[in-house]
Amino acid sequence: MHTAVRGAPRAQALGALGLTALLLASATGCQGGSSSAAEPAPTPPAATTSGGTLAWQQPLNWHACAAPTTAQGGGTAPAADWQCATLKAPLDHAKPDGRTIDLALIRSRAKDEQHRLGSLLFNFGGPGASGVATLPALAGTYASLNSRYDLVSFDPRGVGESAGVKCLDDKAMDANAEVDGTPDTPAGVKALDDANAAFTAACQSNSGDVLPYVDTESAARDLDLMRRALGDARLSYFGISYGTQLGGVYAHLFPEQVGRMVLDSVVDPTKDPQQSALGQAQGFQLALDDFMKACATGQAAACPTGAGGAEGTAKVTDLLRKLRQAPLPTTGGRQLTENLAVTGIAGSLYSQETWPALAVGLTEAMQKGSGDTLLQLADALSGRDAQGHYTNLSAANRAISCVDARQRYSDQDVEKQLPQFRQASPVFGEFTAWGLTGCTGWPVTGKTDHPEVAAAGSAPVLVVGTTGDPATPVEGAKAMAGRLGTGVGVNVTLQGEGHGGYNTGNPCLQRTVDAYLLDGTVPADGTTCGS
Repeated sequence: MHTAVRGAPRAQALGALGLTALLLASATGCQGGSSSAAEPAPTPPAATTSGGTLAWQQPLNWHACAAPTTAQGGGTAPAADWQCATLKAPLDHAKPDGRTIDLALIRSRAKDEQHRLGSLLFNFGGPGASGVATLPALAGTYASLNSRYDLVSFDPRGVGESAGVKCLDDKAMDANAEVDGTPDTPAGVKALDDANAAFTAACQSNSGDVLPYVDTESAARDLDLMRRALGDARLSYFGISYGTQLGGVYAHLFPEQVGRMVLDSVVDPTKDPQQSALGQAQGFQLALDDFMKACATGQAAACPTGAGGAEGTAKVTDLLRKLRQAPLPTTGGRQLTENLAVTGIAGSLYSQETWPALAVGLTEAMQKGSGDTLLQLADALSGRDAQGHYTNLSAANRAISCVDARQRYSDQDVEKQLPQFRQASPVFGEFTAWGLTGCTGWPVTGKTDHPEVAAAGSAPVLVVGTTGDPATPVEGAKAMAGRLGTGVGVNVTLQGEGHGGYNTGNPCLQRTVDAYLLDGTVPADGTTCGS
């Protein structure tokens, strides 16, 4: 999941798609110029080897950016100071002279050329977020870094215009969202299994040639190609949510090429998908509890969840139970189902900035019989625009997650775990549990049980966790710092709410990160910034 002001976790999508998608509020970007079809390899002007991958010394042809495509999230073209380019990469890094794909890039040049430090690459998470579309929308957040760095982002392989994975069409995506994500009968379980099978078959039919090669290790090797093409001796990198996993894998593969790296809102590299899903259920429930407490304090009797706590949770679960039987109408003619309501609630918990919208949405649904606001929140999280078009977020997320993780879960596995998930979260538990079946029957075998991130010999890596993060619980940052290794992982904790610590605007955290990225000042391991 991802928001336009936050990073995105690795997760399964809600309902038939699991608990993952992208909240891209008015993101803008440029078209990268690639498709899912692989091309014959070019004849590179020069080549060296790095970590077993042929690293082409490619010139980048920077040019004005077009508007982002539907797959990237749509919108208008960014301002004239943004430039776009494409980079050739091997489809299979084990065959560097074979077929290639194009990777879409975007940049904003450093404002202070005299003191320029190089390029700072961003990955905003998902997996599945288009960096080409997202970075221009968030550029103001990183203005201090843009003073001395070229800000650079990209669509990772399988995403947007970088050989973007294609699965279901828009109409089929809408139908998929209608499938019961918390089945309680054999017929309901079969319907969910059939929906997952249809999604998988569509991915195989439309993008089968790229599915084996959209894994995180391949994306990390792409990062090193970008580093070389950008002319940087070492990689400076800012990864959010899933982007932290990508950064950790890069550090493991290329420890000597790590320059200054920030990993913010960290995916726990020690947990398997079931453990991660359970942690997310707990994290979203914690965020919901925090929202309800703040709502009760700020709105008193007008708060739709009352005093919060058990009372508030009961009000939310009662709403969901009613929606299961009778979805609510919306002004656009669609209905707010239980699945879509949970999706909208989850999306609003990524940031305190969207808590007021959640209060409005719950009030509408509970007291006015309208599903408008919760449906809008759900669509934003799912990458669906007002015309009913979807980005390729859900397709990319499924493809990358399933090729990365070796584990496959049966219906029986989920049913055994349901009591534990329900206890973790009465609101989100069952959805996250059933999302575990999303990779069952996937046509590509997963590569690893856990991502390998040990990076002995790397420069220090800043690892940031937020105590109220719903999607990547704060414990993941401590685990990542430990796995990176002694003297490499430097853990920094933000006491606050939301997913994406730096983007909260917390002055202490931003000073700490800026001092590290701009001046090379490494904070003490265990540093804490208050809310």
